[in-house]
Amino acid sequence: MSDHRHATAEAELGVTAVTRTPAGSAASSRANRRWWDADAADYHREHANFLGVDTPGGEFVWCPEGLHEGDWHLLGPVAGRDVLEIGCGSAPCARWLASNGARPVGLDISAGMLRRGVAVMARGGPMVPLVQADAEALPFPDASFDLACSAFGAVPFVADSAAVMGEVARVLRPGGRWVFAVNHPMRWIFPDDPGPAGLVAQQSYFDRSPYVETGADGTPVYVEHHRTIGDRVREIVGAGLLLDDIVEPDWPEWLDREWGQWSPLRGEIFPGTAIFVTRKP
Repeated sequence: MSDHRHATAEAELGVTAVTRTPAGSAASSRANRRWWDADAADYHREHANFLGVDTPGGEFVWCPEGLHEGDWHLLGPVAGRDVLEIGCGSAPCARWLASNGARPVGLDISAGMLRRGVAVMARGGPMVPLVQADAEALPFPDASFDLACSAFGAVPFVADSAAVMGEVARVLRPGGRWVFAVNHPMRWIFPDDPGPAGLVAQQSYFDRSPYVETGADGTPVYVEHHRTIGDRVREIVGAGLLLDDIVEPDWPEWLDREWGQWSPLRGEIFPGTAIFVTRKP
């Protein structure tokens, strides 16, 4: 079970097994809050530089393929807009938005991740309000935001991602965009291995059983949920949102780093990320 990338969390939470078993909203929320609190230091040790976490003005990197919002403009104009970032972690994206004239709020379930963001802001740069809350029940009034975004935050880790879509639609103003990046659903087929061994399909694309890591007593300590492309589209449409685009980034020639199961080897063959670009009518 040992994985040096997550050694602190695995040791602290006593990870002993991996299962594919049902996990509801409460169990998923509880497990992932504890996991990201425990993993915050190791996560930032490995990824902070790539994500621009410690830069004064933050950076907005959508995915391991390195797509930057400053180049892609998936959110459209941000200056003067109220923006909600869901699953903000240490909030480099929210801070980048603030540096570019937006009025962002960052939301995350993990106090440990948010504390890292607070520490960075204490050293300078824009100050962004941060809120600890669950994405399935956003603590904001209706029509509070012009834009909402999530760069690999929250959506894969909640049991009821349709509820997240509904909550985002509720807090968006008419015409507002909701853009979120998740691991590409086809990645579910393959093991979490960025090398040649990870190119063999082992898991059914249609099996929605969540990936669950458990402690010695069988309690979930990490939960990740799978949805197909069709599932995501139905959740978006069911929330009353319009789907404008699905971005499947190519692996860039300049990028030679691995990030979990993302790697140049795999990136040349199939997509690792899906970015859904939606809007509220």
